[in-house]
Amino acid sequence: MGDVERRPLQLGILGAANIARAFTSGVAPSTTVKVAAVASRDAAKAESFAGECGIPRFHGSYEALLADPAIDAIYNPLPNSLHAEWSIRAMEAGKHVLCEKPLATSASDARAMFAAAKRLGRHLVEAYPYRAQPQTLKLRELLAAGAIGKVQLIRSSFGITFSDPNNIRLRPDVGGGALLDAGSYAVSLALLAAGERPERVSATARWSETGVDLSTVATLEFPGGALAQISASFATAFHRHALIAGDGGTIETTYLNHPPVGGPPILTVRRGTTNLVAPEIVEVAPGNGFRAEAESFERLLRHGPEQWTGATPAESIDIALTLDAILASARSGAAVRVGA
Repeated sequence: MGDVERRPLQLGILGAANIARAFTSGVAPSTTVKVAAVASRDAAKAESFAGECGIPRFHGSYEALLADPAIDAIYNPLPNSLHAEWSIRAMEAGKHVLCEKPLATSASDARAMFAAAKRLGRHLVEAYPYRAQPQTLKLRELLAAGAIGKVQLIRSSFGITFSDPNNIRLRPDVGGGALLDAGSYAVSLALLAAGERPERVSATARWSETGVDLSTVATLEFPGGALAQISASFATAFHRHALIAGDGGTIETTYLNHPPVGGPPILTVRRGTTNLVAPEIVEVAPGNGFRAEAESFERLLRHGPEQWTGATPAESIDIALTLDAILASARSGAAVRVGA
């Protein structure tokens, strides 16, 4: 990593969308990661964004950012349909990549991305801010310790309102839709809780006028016996919640990106099998998920994969395969086996 060992990770951002602004703001207080440059296809937009966000340098093209020798790694928050192309191009330029979820719009693209990372000797990881949060770290600790016994049922949901047909999330040409957006969170949480990839899914969706899914509900069947129900929607008031039920208790979480926005950063744990079991409220520290995941990414690059709190490459492939199968089931009306 060269001088990365002696200074903050120098991160460049592809694009100047709203999520890039939120990411930059979240990472700003970090002492180990610095957003050092931003790129846009519009140089004036890049310059304005850099000035507003306190970013030292800007580039008028994505290619120029990738060619910047002072940049160690790239944060890729481009539209979903551009994740694979520009993440691979960044790695070909010698940069490590922190790519926004969903990693790609298909499992085949996700596999091509990881194949490129392996070939080029670069790190590629998928950005799920909630996975870097103490709330989720504690959830994983409780599950690993057997706090609720063997996981049997999982419900994870994420809904929010988007009604403007011009919103990028409702555009099919850029990989829009509730499933790939909010649903990628719900699916990733379900797979985290089950500890494996489902073998079969059944899904139903309601479609927007633009042709993407507006609301999707799916049942996931896991080889180990667990069942999960996930829901994702662009047609509801905000909600984000998960229930994990084992044969010895339950855990509830809001699996938030940035607690306490949307609810307090707690886990509600019930250890026992009857309705007389009193809830145990486990409080965790709040914090910005963008900063937490960026700092985990920096530790990954400096110290190795065991420092990364997010999805492993294998988990990201499993998530992508599951999303593929859910969409196929929603379109066909039949159960679909999850590809290997």
